[in-house]
Amino acid sequence: MARTRYEWTILDFAIWYAGAVPVPIYETSSAEQIDWILTDSGSVAIIVETSVLADVAKPVMPATCKNIWSITDNALATLIAAGKSISDDEITTRRNALTPDSLATLIYTSGTTGKPKGVQLTHGNFLAECGNVVNGASDLFLKPGGSTLLFLPVAHVFGRMVQIGSITAGLHLAHCGDIARLPADLASFKPTFVLAVPRIFEKIYNGAESKAEAAGKGKIFQKAAAVAIAYSEGLDTKKISPLLRIQHALFDKLVYAKIRAGMGGRVEAAISGGAPLGERLGHFYRGAGIRVLEGYGLTETTAGATLNLTWAHEVGSVGKPIPGNTIKIAEDGEVLIKGPIVMKGYWQNDAANAEVFTADGYFKSGDLGRIDDAGYLYIVGRKKELIVTAGGKNVAPAVLEDRLRSHPLISQCMVVGDNKPFIAALITLDPDSIKPWAVANKKEGASIAELAKDPALLAVIQTAVDETNKAVSRAESIRKFTILPVDFTIAGGQLTAKLSVKRHVVGQQFAREIDELFA
Repeated sequence: MARTRYEWTILDFAIWYAGAVPVPIYETSSAEQIDWILTDSGSVAIIVETSVLADVAKPVMPATCKNIWSITDNALATLIAAGKSISDDEITTRRNALTPDSLATLIYTSGTTGKPKGVQLTHGNFLAECGNVVNGASDLFLKPGGSTLLFLPVAHVFGRMVQIGSITAGLHLAHCGDIARLPADLASFKPTFVLAVPRIFEKIYNGAESKAEAAGKGKIFQKAAAVAIAYSEGLDTKKISPLLRIQHALFDKLVYAKIRAGMGGRVEAAISGGAPLGERLGHFYRGAGIRVLEGYGLTETTAGATLNLTWAHEVGSVGKPIPGNTIKIAEDGEVLIKGPIVMKGYWQNDAANAEVFTADGYFKSGDLGRIDDAGYLYIVGRKKELIVTAGGKNVAPAVLEDRLRSHPLISQCMVVGDNKPFIAALITLDPDSIKPWAVANKKEGASIAELAKDPALLAVIQTAVDETNKAVSRAESIRKFTILPVDFTIAGGQLTAKLSVKRHVVGQQFAREIDELFA
């Protein structure tokens, strides 16, 4: 139970070598969540990052959990000393007893609904996943002198895959456990590629746009972004005019080089997963000289089930299936997955297992998608998140939400309208971007709650909504919105650890605001 740090990786592999099973817990977890995971998994010990986390965990430790160690209180030294009486032969015997079918980890899904379920991933799952990702993206993982900075939570399967894949490839791996430190760590470590969730790429883009706006160069940035997108699209159509090439070369020096420098200056490509990136951002980054390779997967598929590669990349898609795995689309549009990356099943939960697998062994992802003629998968929405209006119109909220979140002043949003006459949205403001906007508009010192009602800001957000609505039919468009006085956060319970919105929690916490939208 810790943030991303070097010791986590050491402990993970040490536990595996001893033939045991590590169970990750997010350091942001509540006492109730810790209690559930420790009890349901039958954990016999817990390693926490600090004494503060130890104080949170101790009161809920079940009788089966006999020991607690803190990393900052010399947990590694304590464990090394305790293991001196264990012979090397015994450790080797334990290690050699493991097979591909042996349980490697239990990862409890944070989920947006219901109680967390323990996902059983085997050593074979990780071998299939990491082996194929490393080989498929060999130009990144096997690059001589290559390196990556791991700042994803290692409690999340995506971070775990990065950790194992990097060690499998012999890649130089560094750890960053504090997102506030990320810019400094990128600058000092200078990775050759990074792996992140889309929100990180959104924040980098929005931050650059906000800085440009504050410096009176907003129009220059917007033109540079449009040129980057057009240039990337031209790479696909093989139609790039001489004028576009000149504009691209100019903005490369003025804008794109600064964005690349902000990521350390050596990043050639990035892998994005955990949520949809959006076609616009994908084209922007490729046009700016950083190819963002989007993938798709779940905890239940050991992270990536599909992945774009530098030599097989379709912006807007999530790539083709990882070798050895099969993906098909059910009659209702659900993405079905089968292969060696698919979990063994949910821990002690036969009912959930029966529900999530088809009769012929495919895992039901819960996501809606389509596969094009070239074999690329596109995710179009979440099956359980589909909104059905009172008029019977099916609306996939991700299409609207992804576009709205691309606006620099918007942090999070949630589309609502199930069984309602029209679609509406809850919107939160980005605390970093709103400050320079307030200064530029002579509203310095105004609170978020005050700005949420400000006519000038409402007009800016309305323009963003109008632009977003161009992507959908009138029946699917956002008719009304409200700006909330607070942002969605993990601590507030509105976001999962991978920054997905917990719709049921937001729906409960802001029920009054939702009702007012439809009053």
